[in-house]
Amino acid sequence: MFKNHPKGLLVAFFSNMGERFGFYTMMAILVLFLQAKYGLNESIAGEIYSWFYFGIYALALIGGIIADSTRKYKTVILFGIIIMFAGYVMLAIPGNPLALSIIALGVIALGNGLFKGNLQAVVGQMYDNPQYASVRDTGYMIFYMGINIGALFAPHVANGIRNWYLSTQGFAHDGSLPALAHAFKNGTLENTASFQALADKVSGHVVTDLGTFATQYLEVFAKGYNYAFGIAAVAMIISLLVYVIFNKKLPQVEKAKAKVEEGQTLKSTTSAYIIAATIFVIVTVIFHFVFNNLGLGLAIGLFLGFVAIMFQLSTKEEKPKVNALLLVFLVVIFFWMSFHQNGLTLTFFARDYTVKNVGPFTNIFFNIYSLLSFAAGVAGLVLLFNKNKKNRLYGLILAVLGGIITFFLYKKFAPANPIGPEIFQSFNPVYIVALTFPVMGVFTWLRNRNMEPSTPRKIGIGMIIAALGFTVMLIASLGLVSPHELLFEEGGVTKINSIPDSSRVSAYWLIGTYLVLTIAELFLSPMGLSFVSKVAPPRFQGMMQAGWLLATAVGNKLLSIGSDLWGKLDLWQLWAVFILCCLASAVFIFSIMKRLEKATN
Repeated sequence: MFKNHPKGLLVAFFSNMGERFGFYTMMAILVLFLQAKYGLNESIAGEIYSWFYFGIYALALIGGIIADSTRKYKTVILFGIIIMFAGYVMLAIPGNPLALSIIALGVIALGNGLFKGNLQAVVGQMYDNPQYASVRDTGYMIFYMGINIGALFAPHVANGIRNWYLSTQGFAHDGSLPALAHAFKNGTLENTASFQALADKVSGHVVTDLGTFATQYLEVFAKGYNYAFGIAAVAMIISLLVYVIFNKKLPQVEKAKAKVEEGQTLKSTTSAYIIAATIFVIVTVIFHFVFNNLGLGLAIGLFLGFVAIMFQLSTKEEKPKVNALLLVFLVVIFFWMSFHQNGLTLTFFARDYTVKNVGPFTNIFFNIYSLLSFAAGVAGLVLLFNKNKKNRLYGLILAVLGGIITFFLYKKFAPANPIGPEIFQSFNPVYIVALTFPVMGVFTWLRNRNMEPSTPRKIGIGMIIAALGFTVMLIASLGLVSPHELLFEEGGVTKINSIPDSSRVSAYWLIGTYLVLTIAELFLSPMGLSFVSKVAPPRFQGMMQAGWLLATAVGNKLLSIGSDLWGKLDLWQLWAVFILCCLASAVFIFSIMKRLEKATN
């Protein structure tokens, strides 16, 4: 897999696995933790969630500026890992007030900002070597697949730790209980009979004091998530050790100098930052006082400030490439606003609208051991078609052992097996790992026939595929009762009803959605990283990787649109919003395709 690629790719591959483990732990459980621990509604929990993911990517701008100005990319990356570790340790402490948990999220976001964009820039620097330039896209796809291996395990570990701690306290898991427990404690639950039935079920006996049960269950439920955050901290230690021991294999870059035409001088850096700060303040003030949306103003103001900096600092020679990148960043905003709903509205859907139990066959994909054995069996079958006899033998062994273990586990599963909403977050990394090589194979086959789409064209195709993913969700939601239909006023108090079981659908709707969205991601995200590293002027490598992440940050700040609309629109209308966003972005990128393709030459 790593043949014909620089040795440093393996170091980046494993150094980033800990960060991905933590990232997907947060994606799987953060919004559920905030609601279970602090009783927040979907809108407020979504707002905090969007701020966190905005911070993760927006602070990459600071990391990029520091690394580009000092050219000490590897040192900045090291500090990022250490700071992320400190944040996860803070979040792992049970009983924190909401303010302290938010501070911990900020610490994680800061560390990630120093780490993520600069590691991506270092990967790009490895492929600046002419020896590896032709396999840059492939290298980024391998890097992208590798970092998702850690992500594959994170939701299973978080779910397992939470369920384990519940069991030690005499409780079983039910994802709908925390919301009902908070509503009962607040006096806003309309139907206490359903709460009583679930309380009896998870306790294993008749609960006589629902108030005491609600308090105890919420405390135990949230503490289980604290311990899951602790596992993420351990994963960061592993990444730190890999990085410290092997970082010498990563390139050390020299100070880059801009090529300027005769008589031309570089614009004042100070002036550029003053102009950017002015734009940031004006946009923020307008959004705060006119639109009453400070968060969105901060996000858009920061992005426009970045655009102003790049316009001011880039030379005439650099401007065509910088402009092409900025246009791609604009498209990226709307992709991530839609795609990262997997940790927000798609998680709400998994918790509230997806069946709580699955049959033995479906449970193969929700149990980490059977999932791995099944994957090994499939990999073995693929190897049977390899031209190398030794590889075919390995494939036969893998197929037989994987099949036997999978069948053995399948026979042990119950007719009905409980699943947690967190586990759905594992499907995206599973698909990333499984589909990277087939997608690479398709691109290679097309490249050998001079038919491979350009990198910008792949990004546009990815936006169309993402629209298809949300179309699956739209179809799944037709006829389901929507959240706003469960609220009603009684005596001046807004009360809620629990979602009826008749509005719970097969797990395969979400599984299918994640499959389509992952294919879209493979067309867009690693290709985007490759495009940035290929087009970015040498002295802006860190800044332009940070620009990609900043665009992602703005998209993540817009995530809260989904949680805000969750209780206002019918479900199918919610997914239609994201379909339209993806299609509009695809139309835009194809309209400027010639300009983007010219920049890559």
